[in-house]
Amino acid sequence: MEEIIQKEVRGNVAVLTMNYRPYNLSGPTLSGALMASLNDAVEQGQRAVLLRSGLRHFSAGADVDLFDERIEREGRARLDPIEVLSAFETLPIPIVVAVHGVCLGGGLELALACDYIVAAQSAKIGSVEVALGLHPLMGGIQRQVQRIGMARAKEMAMLGRRYDAATLERWGLINLVVADEELEPAALAIAQELANGPTVAHAATKRLARVAANEGIEAADRAMFETQKPIWASQDLKEGLKSFRANGPGLAIFEGK
Repeated sequence: MEEIIQKEVRGNVAVLTMNYRPYNLSGPTLSGALMASLNDAVEQGQRAVLLRSGLRHFSAGADVDLFDERIEREGRARLDPIEVLSAFETLPIPIVVAVHGVCLGGGLELALACDYIVAAQSAKIGSVEVALGLHPLMGGIQRQVQRIGMARAKEMAMLGRRYDAATLERWGLINLVVADEELEPAALAIAQELANGPTVAHAATKRLARVAANEGIEAADRAMFETQKPIWASQDLKEGLKSFRANGPGLAIFEGK
């Protein structure tokens, strides 16, 4: 059997390629494999992750064959969506996701849990669960509200349309749109740039941004001191200051420690 997640290391970047045929349908099988692969990347010392698809599409959404069971369980999933989202959002290294083809439903929700979304120009992206009598089940609504505001988030969830990548870049849902043939090199370049940065500071940025998004600015202000403590003890800060004083800004070589 083919691996659900194919792993490759490019410098300090773990490239994770979803290969869950036929359409990378989201559910406990794919999510569990992704969570394990993310943890492996950290344990093996990689300093960023690039998540991509090796199939025709990024993800066609959820595996609807699981929904009869969820109806019987009053909506409870075999794998708690909060556990999945937390694995992405609390990972201490950045996650870049490269989206091509269709990215729908649960596939979009996985992408929204990443730190930086790069999409191919031809990609079609949307929250389409309304066609089944559902709405986004894995945090999509609230993360769309964070990124694009309540009105647009409700539009996406309630109309269930597929949007072109340029529109969603303009709204602020995704970070960058590139020509189809540039997707892989562009996404890898961003992942490598993040991997070569001060990893300890990146981890603190992720933590503080999550507090701000979930608990508000005041809570983030209160959390700053403890969150920033590891930065002050990091080798990267010492190297950054040393390089700045000797050579000016932007020339430090960080080791992620």
